[in-house]
Amino acid sequence: MQASTKSWVVPSGLLGRIVDEARERVEALKPLEAELRTSAMAAPPHPPFAAALRRDSLALIAEIKRRSPSKGEINSRITISMQARAYEDGGAAAISVLTEERHFGGAVADVAEARRSTRLPILRKDFIVDPLQIAEARAAGASAVLLIARALAPTELAHLAASAHSYGIETLVEVRSDDELDRALALPGSVIGVNSRDLETLAMDRSVSARLLPLIPSDRIAVAESGIATVADATAFAHMGADALLVGSALSASPDPAALAAELASVARVGRARRD
Repeated sequence: MQASTKSWVVPSGLLGRIVDEARERVEALKPLEAELRTSAMAAPPHPPFAAALRRDSLALIAEIKRRSPSKGEINSRITISMQARAYEDGGAAAISVLTEERHFGGAVADVAEARRSTRLPILRKDFIVDPLQIAEARAAGASAVLLIARALAPTELAHLAASAHSYGIETLVEVRSDDELDRALALPGSVIGVNSRDLETLAMDRSVSARLLPLIPSDRIAVAESGIATVADATAFAHMGADALLVGSALSASPDPAALAAELASVARVGRARRD
């Protein structure tokens, strides 16, 4: 695979606005820095994330999501504890908790509530731009955090991945281009996610996943993100080479999330050819 020669530029559109807001939230965390770091380092070990995604079937990362910029209100009355238990009962391998408040209706406290309600590893899904957010996630009970390559300069991505490692927390690195994939693969042990949705424009394009998923080496976990609601969707991504699925809107809106989780988690994993 040849890396793109295009250099990283500050994200625009919706992603750019949310990243700017995330940096503002970090400023509010700074007075709590010592407390957060102490709590993170004192937190007990949490269930491993990547290991939980190694299955014969597609591994389901089931997401708790109240709303989103693309769909609006999804389920404003969702109960974190009940939803987490339903996902575990349905055979999910891990749980993703969206903690961004302004656009997604989440909170870091949702991670702590989910941690009390399930034995599964928890991914804190947010717009992470500073190590303090990683400390916050670790203290709340997360096993992993999402790092969005498009949102972060190359040096920031590497620094945040190293910070996560220092806290004993894993990373899911989200990519949408060859250059971003190369940067993600340079981070030892990271799970790689390919998002079919462009977070700057909200446009969906499955061809991005169809092109990038097969390029991920077979020793890494490859996660398909966005646009997954049915067994047919899951099967399509399995044939693109996904090892796991991250599903939020369909599960959070479902009247029977355990049953839908069980359907999605039953889809066979096809795998990818080994690339030496």
